[in-house]
Amino acid sequence: MAPKVLVLGSSFGGLTAALALKSELHDEVEVSVISPSERFVFNPSLIWLPFGKRRAQDISFPVGPTLEQHGVQFVHQAATLIDPHTQTVHAGAAHPYDYLVIATGYRNDFSVAHGLGPNGDAVTITSLDDAIRAGERWQKLVDNPGPMVVMATQGASCFGAAYEFLFNASYQVRRAKLARQIPITFVTAEPFLGHFGIGGLPHGEKLLGMFLKKEKITAITNASLEAVDAGVVVLSDGTTLASEYTMAIPPFMGQQVILDSGLGDARGYVKVRPTYQSEEYDNVYAVGIAAAVSAPWQTPTPVGVPKTGFPTEAMAHVAATNIASQIRGEAPHEEKEFKDIAAVCVMDAGNNGVVILADKMLPPRKHGILVPGPQAHLMKLAFEKYFLWKMENGYVNLP
Repeated sequence: MAPKVLVLGSSFGGLTAALALKSELHDEVEVSVISPSERFVFNPSLIWLPFGKRRAQDISFPVGPTLEQHGVQFVHQAATLIDPHTQTVHAGAAHPYDYLVIATGYRNDFSVAHGLGPNGDAVTITSLDDAIRAGERWQKLVDNPGPMVVMATQGASCFGAAYEFLFNASYQVRRAKLARQIPITFVTAEPFLGHFGIGGLPHGEKLLGMFLKKEKITAITNASLEAVDAGVVVLSDGTTLASEYTMAIPPFMGQQVILDSGLGDARGYVKVRPTYQSEEYDNVYAVGIAAAVSAPWQTPTPVGVPKTGFPTEAMAHVAATNIASQIRGEAPHEEKEFKDIAAVCVMDAGNNGVVILADKMLPPRKHGILVPGPQAHLMKLAFEKYFLWKMENGYVNLP
């Protein structure tokens, strides 16, 4: 009887791990994906959705047919408990496993400040539903212009999305000839512009400062959010900013099932080895947001480390390779610590952008560069189409 591998999550990490493992072992393994979401969403494109440049169907696809086509079972359920001792996941029913990959992604920690969340006065773009709400509020701002604030709160890690939304918002404001009526302030927990939660790259602060100056955007760094109320943003140092539209990227947390199962730290992240095996269990892996990562620094205002996108894929491939080794009776040998994963990002800015490249996610590094220009915008458009095609067809082993 073939070993059973359960993968929790159907986004970047889950889909990659499940399909890579099935591609490697074929009928030698039985793979199932358990997820509360039946659609893969290309989250990097959520920056465009509020401005009407994308619809939900443009940047998502159902995962069931993709998995079925490649011989992977799909269970559309939320996992409620993981029991590593009996090797069972509870999700509507009990699902036994020989190996487990936790790729459960993130949830927003709206408790960091008053006024965040679906019922608050701020919007965010960290999920499809959030981005749709942000779009509804955006239309109201265009109809009744006023000042806006874009921010990455204390503890946030997805700084790229904050910058991309900021510059895309500025681009749309200029196109609508509303720049005078909608002044923009950027507020970030970063100690300096371009820190990105990865310690920054050479000339990044200067480059982003030039972008903001060109767009006439006021920037406040090293900031902590206290509250967002109707018409005002209050920072922890008492600074108040008028704002008719506030978009805030909050901190992320691991999923509740990890906490309930006693597998994670206080934030719901699983501590892992360089093989992405959990520190406690040889047959349990965690990748992407679900894996705990420590930053090699402390900042005056807390900032997180970005684990989405390319790093998540890299972790998932390492986990799949090591599970395949274990099934073949070999010791897990593939190692790639998070800090050693390459940093590859295209930051869009409406009709411009920046390509961000570095040999390692976290310092010390040998190489790191930011390349600005309109080619970055074109690259992001092309990559979106390529990546959705790649994932929907299950070609996860392609670059």
